[in-house]
Parts: sequence; structure tokens; C-alpha cells
Amino acid sequence: MSEQRRFEIVRSLSNNVVLANDVLANKETILMGKGLGFGAKPGGSLETSDTRIEKTFVIEDKQHLSQYQMLLGQIDPEVIVISEKIISIVSEQLTPDLNEHIHLALPSHIEYALYRLRNNIAIENPFLWEIRTLNPKEFELASQAAELINKTFDVEVPEDEIGFLTIHIQSAVAHVPVGNFVQYNHLLKDLVALIERERGRVIPKDSIDYLRLITHLRFAMERIRQGDATKNPFRDNLKEMAPYEFSVAQKCADLMSKKLEIEIPEDETAYIAMHLYRLFHKDSE
Repeated sequence: MSEQRRFEIVRSLSNNVVLANDVLANKETILMGKGLGFGAKPGGSLETSDTRIEKTFVIEDKQHLSQYQMLLGQIDPEVIVISEKIISIVSEQLTPDLNEHIHLALPSHIEYALYRLRNNIAIENPFLWEIRTLNPKEFELASQAAELINKTFDVEVPEDEIGFLTIHIQSAVAHVPVGNFVQYNHLLKDLVALIERERGRVIPKDSIDYLRLITHLRFAMERIRQGDATKNPFRDNLKEMAPYEFSVAQKCADLMSKKLEIEIPEDETAYIAMHLYRLFHKDSE
């Protein structure tokens, strides 16, 4: 007869959160549920069938776990609850394989956003267009998250903040630090500005040209970050037939190399040159 799965209480982290050991898996697990931590004593047991248990998750990294325990004592418990609801939605609709750091980063971010909203401090997102355009699924989930926050805390989350929530969802799904995505967005704007200077005209943000350009540059960044070196059979021909576009692409590659602190393969530079050739010669059609 198989052993009944149960949790042995390590300690109560708050009235609604318990740190317990999953006896069968021998793994420390976070248990959440209304009133679950009230009166919970170390060494006590909770059955998996306990109806108070609304959610369980594991934080493997000991440093993250320690930070999470500290966070519970510093943040409104309702923010923790809403954050976990949002995480569950993302897990169900995108992927269950989320980076565990979202359990720390998301509630911290929401707590700060609420502070700004309640104190009438403007929230401005200079990358909103790019975030919304390049990440439609994540942006939609962030919009759902904003609705939950609005209803729970009686605030009105602006679209700029929805963009920031999108970055946190992106980060968890891609297992890439939030700071990296912020860096990518800064770099995207710098690259577009460089190309516009060379082209001698602004690319309207609502144009298909802008969408194609930022999509190509974004995927180029991802390929470079992942070390996915793709051969470009047209590289040498491009150098001869499109020297100006290749020179602009090289400037883009130099900027990417400087900001990302990584060498940009010449084949990748050639792919950028191909895209620039189509963009620049569209003007003369």
C-alpha cells in the first residue's frame, strides 16, 4: 500500500502561508490558503486533502526562499495572494515552466506600483509600443492581471504599467532576468534611432516597416544571446552588392556588441544588412 502524501510543517510564514516538507518528495514546499498558517506548529502535519490548501509551489534556490520569507513580512498579504493568482493564470495559459523568481519579483513590483498609484506618481513606460507589439500573448495576460489588481485594490492600472507587468511575465516564461528585457528594449530604441539617422527619415511606429524592423532586431538579440550562430550564404554577396546597407548593419552590430558585451557574428550582421536593404530600397520604389 502506497504511503499517503502529506506535508510536515516546517514553520508558519504568515496567517496564509506555510513552509512545509513534502514527505514523499522530500522537498520543502510553500503552501498557501486562507488561515492555513494560523496555529500551524513546526512538526505538525497537513494532508494534501486539506481543503484550506489553495496552492502549492516550490522555491528550489535557498537564497530565493530566504528572500521570499523576508518578503512575506514586508508586503501586504493581499498583494501576495493576487500575485499568486496572476502566476497561476500565466502558468495555465502559457507554460507551467516558470522561473521561480517570479514569486519574489512580481509581488515586489505590484507593491511598488500600488504605492505610486495611490500617491499619484506618474508611471511612464518608454517601451510600451515595442512591448505590446512584440509580446501580444504576454500583454494580454498582463491586462488580465491589471483587472485583478484594479478590482482588489480599487485602483486604475494604466497601460504603461501593463507594459511593465508584461516584462515580468516575459522574464518568468523565458527564464531571463527582468533587467535583460529592459536592456533589450533600450537597445531596440537605440538601434532604431541609429537606422533612422542613416536612412534620413523617421519610421512611423504604427507602420509595418517598424514592426518588421523591431521584430527582426529582437530575434537577432535572442539568437546572439543563445549563441545560435546561423550561416548566411549571402554574406559575401551583400558586402559587394549592398556596401552601404552592410556598413549600417555593422554599426548596428557594433552597438549591440557594446551593449550586450558579446561578439556579433558577421553572418548575423549580414542578416541585418538584408533587412536594411529591403527597408532602404522601399523608399525608391
